[in-house]
Amino acid sequence: MNSSLIFDIKRYAINDGPGVRVTVFFKGCPLHCEWCHNPESTSPQKQKLYTSDKCIGCGDCVEACEQGAITLTPNGIVTNRELCILSGDCAEACPTKATEMSGERLSVEDVMKVILRDKPLLDQSSGGVTFSGGEPLMHPEQLISLLDDCGAVGIHRCVDTSGYASEALLLDVAKRTEMFLYDLKFIDSDKHRQFTGMPNENILKNLVLLAESGAEIVIRIPLIRDINDDDDNISQTAEFIKGLPGETRSVNLLPFHNSALKKHEKLGQVYDSSLFGEPSSQRQEEIITIFETFGIQASIGG
Repeated sequence: MNSSLIFDIKRYAINDGPGVRVTVFFKGCPLHCEWCHNPESTSPQKQKLYTSDKCIGCGDCVEACEQGAITLTPNGIVTNRELCILSGDCAEACPTKATEMSGERLSVEDVMKVILRDKPLLDQSSGGVTFSGGEPLMHPEQLISLLDDCGAVGIHRCVDTSGYASEALLLDVAKRTEMFLYDLKFIDSDKHRQFTGMPNENILKNLVLLAESGAEIVIRIPLIRDINDDDDNISQTAEFIKGLPGETRSVNLLPFHNSALKKHEKLGQVYDSSLFGEPSSQRQEEIITIFETFGIQASIGG
């Protein structure tokens, strides 16, 4: 079956491209950004989320688990990860949604049904569909099929990507896409590897190739205090963007927010939220000014 693991489909999205949009979130990402606000997007596998505050201790999940992987304790449920096969039976049995599954295998047809449901609104608002993640380019067959199907019915297509992919795939996708939201974190490759697990030479090279193709690109830069908001990184980033072929690109600056903390707790992961923070309003304005000196329009959000 031509299907992919999807962890969310957000209808009526207004921050993932022009107009009102349907944003499809593919599961799995080659980068492991330490500040990622969607930690459930990183793994390419289905995951189990547990919210202890919602648990009423009914034991329905224990009875539903045929593997005997769940134990009810005074502090809530405990899952034996070695026994758990991620069937989702416990989540289906949970009356309060304390247990949920992140990741559902959906066919291209399943996703298109959701998108087409909102086509009148997408057309009216000059919106469309945005494929995000995770990293949508990790699902090339399904992504290209969805782009082709959306194009056949005149739906505006946008791909939100880290750019970490093969040149051939990126340019193949570009033929089917009206807009790219392209993420940049660092110019220095060593720092990029330190905080994301991967170098960035391929990412920067692909951005140049995409610009040469004439694709419409909006560059997105997450701003994390004392991590990548220093003058050197911002100036080097602005200089690199200014040097891209074609017209000057706009930049969306995305200040860090700590929405990931609860998600890490649900995943049973240790996460030190004190390591990351949002740059001050003054610093954000200073960064906008740096981009302006390079002739680049930068704005907060988008």
